[in-house]
Amino acid sequence: MSELPHALRPWASILATFPLDVALNLGPLVARLSAALGPLRAPSELMGGEPHGYDGLSRRGSFDRLLVSEWLWALEAPDELVRRAAFGELSYLKPSFRQPRRARRTVVLLDAGPDQLGAPRIAHLALLIVMARRAEAAGTTFAWGVLQADPKRGGFTEVTPATLGAWLSARDTAPPSAERLAAWREGLELDGRTADAWLVGAARLSRIEGAEALSRIEVSEVLAPEVRQLAVEVRPAARAPRSVLLDLPSPEDSVRLLRDPFRARVAAPVRTVQHARVSGFSFSSDGRRLMLFHEGGGVGAMALPNSPRATLARPQRMNPRSDETFLGAGWRRQGGLLVLTRKGGAYAFRGRLQHQARSHGRGPAALPWTLRDTQAHPPVPALGQPPGRLTTYLDASQRECVLLSGLDDTLYCFEEDSDSRLVDSTQVARRVIAAAHVKGASIVVTRDGAEGAGSGVRLGIVSAKEVRQVPLEDSRGGTVWFGASPHPGHPDAGLLAVNKSPGVWRLHHQSTEPFVTLRPGFRAVGVGTCQQARGEAGLLALDPDLRTFWSVGPRHQSKLTVAAANVVHAEASHAVPVLAWLTAEGELVLYHLEQGAVLCRLQTGGEG
Repeated sequence: MSELPHALRPWASILATFPLDVALNLGPLVARLSAALGPLRAPSELMGGEPHGYDGLSRRGSFDRLLVSEWLWALEAPDELVRRAAFGELSYLKPSFRQPRRARRTVVLLDAGPDQLGAPRIAHLALLIVMARRAEAAGTTFAWGVLQADPKRGGFTEVTPATLGAWLSARDTAPPSAERLAAWREGLELDGRTADAWLVGAARLSRIEGAEALSRIEVSEVLAPEVRQLAVEVRPAARAPRSVLLDLPSPEDSVRLLRDPFRARVAAPVRTVQHARVSGFSFSSDGRRLMLFHEGGGVGAMALPNSPRATLARPQRMNPRSDETFLGAGWRRQGGLLVLTRKGGAYAFRGRLQHQARSHGRGPAALPWTLRDTQAHPPVPALGQPPGRLTTYLDASQRECVLLSGLDDTLYCFEEDSDSRLVDSTQVARRVIAAAHVKGASIVVTRDGAEGAGSGVRLGIVSAKEVRQVPLEDSRGGTVWFGASPHPGHPDAGLLAVNKSPGVWRLHHQSTEPFVTLRPGFRAVGVGTCQQARGEAGLLALDPDLRTFWSVGPRHQSKLTVAAANVVHAEASHAVPVLAWLTAEGELVLYHLEQGAVLCRLQTGGEG
């Protein structure tokens, strides 16, 4: 986990199994406990064993192991030899002993009784990480278990999400007993001379028969007003005790550590001060902004947070003026909210367009479209219908032209005069399915007019001089989704899902074109890659229960998340791996597919 601070790298292999924010909360506790425990001491000469040469120098020993260089003092300065011996300054060869392999073992037994419920179990979790790494560094085996559990079922030898899950559910109302400790000692064949054995719990563990020969770690809460700390007393069997105070994480993070530390953070609901309820949304044509549509006719644009901890920026918002109707909304190429309005019979833009050249002398040949119907006009959105999507591109004069789609099945191009700011409307395409800005170009998706086997869908790649038509084979279903993926897909459109027939989709991903079939009742809302199936794209689908989201790929079907209420609209970005949905209760949620986490929740509506 490269995001961890350098000081936590010794425990990175275990901390990497946790979400990053959980690992950062556990890190300071792990570091302090590790310093209090110290490394696992090598077996000393008092423990016996087979002699195995020498292993360094020592300030203690017998004179038969005194360094030869030290004997010079006896010849040159006998009084100095006596002084150095009295003050422990002589150097001796340190003997090494070979111990049986069975003696190299660390065992930890945790109290899960009423004395340790709540915050002390956070220290237990950090201790397991420390002990596992400590044993690994010393080359010993590691075993651990819960004192109240049945030793016949065996303990654990690893610290993994599965074993920690069993520990989290092992809370017990019974305090530890001498009988259960004796059963564990018998089951694990614990011997103070052959195992580094520890009991972790409250101070009362010292009064249990059989505990006196084992090392102990006593954990208790500091009882003081407005203090969130744990007092930990480390009592090795053959060394002096050491104490350490641990600062607990925030109450929210502490609860998460005790309930489900492996669950990705869920963003807390954010109340937005608004005068009108959000009735719908869509992603901008470049997929990097969320366009919000309000019941009063206003529109807004919100930046997408990149993590649950990111600060949520206030959305930009525009409201229609008197007798003004919003026809379309989008995000400009150079940044900024752009709205196409209609008042009476005239069109206008709210937001500045790029004008690099004057518009005099422009004729039909200056635009790349073969169809130019200046008599056709876009319809006014019906009551409750959101505005259309605006997509922009630069023409041959480097002037920003605006495309409007989504109000019906036609595409309209709008040109603004740089001097008078008058806006002209032209119908440029029919049977339009969608329009978006993908891989640096505006793409218009249209359906062929022909019927039968030769019919299908085409991608229109818009440039300053032409609209290059790219047919999509076997696409008679007439629906296309663009998606976000770091891997290559369609040469012109990246990750792409094309509807072949009802329920059957073709994915363009990683130079392959596999088919995916949705079960009846499932509704596709986009395409993308998710945390559960890294490397393989899948259709993003809403379950018939209107709450559960799935990723369905050629070789996987993964449950993504469940909404809190029935979903009325859902959509995925084609620029970043974000899925958004709006519930019937007015909650708007952004979910990161690759992080597997909710980025934010917006409870829309209410009076400001």
